[in-house]
Amino acid sequence: MRGQTAYFEDFAVGDTLELGSVTVSEDEIIEFARAYDPQPFHIDPNAAAHSIFGGLIASGWHTCALTMRLMVDGLLSKAASLGSPGVDQIRWQRPVRPGDTLTARATVLEVRPSQSKPDRGSMRIRTEVTNQEGETVMWMESIGIMGRRPAT
Repeated sequence: MRGQTAYFEDFAVGDTLELGSVTVSEDEIIEFARAYDPQPFHIDPNAAAHSIFGGLIASGWHTCALTMRLMVDGLLSKAASLGSPGVDQIRWQRPVRPGDTLTARATVLEVRPSQSKPDRGSMRIRTEVTNQEGETVMWMESIGIMGRRPAT
């Protein structure tokens, strides 16, 4: 996909796409949580230390937002993306902690040309996010709509 737009036809079932990595800081965890998910184990290190998590953790929604950024930078900004009708499943497998480096990888599960709109097709993708230890912290399955290659 380097230097050119990836279209629907460029993806096949089984393709694996490396989306990149990001390290999350304590300040980022607290800032996100204060704005969007202000539970004590996300915003207060002292309260978090006494929670079932034993320390501060990122909101699952923060993990989703970080993953979305990796998806845009690693795939969607280089593709004929037309958006998404949604996410079918999200699972948070283990907590994300300050200093964790998250790496995202997407695998194409299904490709389907549109029956009613010949200029596009849909892809079902499973995105897995791991930490620096290789442990899965989150996975999700979603659908993306991609434009088809224009006729030349």
